[in-house]
Amino acid sequence: MIHGLLMGFHILAVIAWMAGLLYLPRLYAYHTKAAPGSEMDETFKVMEAKLLRIIMNPAMIVVLILGVSLVWYDAARLRWGWSFLLRPWMLTKLTGVTFLLLWHHYLSRARKHLAAGRRPKSERFWRMTNELPFLAAIVIVLSVTTKFGG
Repeated sequence: MIHGLLMGFHILAVIAWMAGLLYLPRLYAYHTKAAPGSEMDETFKVMEAKLLRIIMNPAMIVVLILGVSLVWYDAARLRWGWSFLLRPWMLTKLTGVTFLLLWHHYLSRARKHLAAGRRPKSERFWRMTNELPFLAAIVIVLSVTTKFGG
């Protein structure tokens, strides 16, 4: 029962985090078209900051806490041992999670640039990179559900 609850809450937190990771670049695509200092610019600043502060950051923290809890539970309570962390499917999952963490950090830094009136990336860049988290999620989910390579 504990394992099921950990997994269920982990999945719910992942959904919230992924929603933000997918939505924030879309906001940036629209924000890049807004003139610095305009009413739309100010609106996007508020939306982006709240999305990060209220949804994405807390969800990411919960994902990490529950993810580490699941690793501990699987290793200790299910008696898998710690070697399962070196299995190909788990290494693939951890690589995907690392990418999502780095992407989250990148998006956080990009918000600061936009809030300061700088537009280092184009609308096209944000539209093209918008689906990267979903591609990572596909790899992560399939690696966990198939447990390829043992």
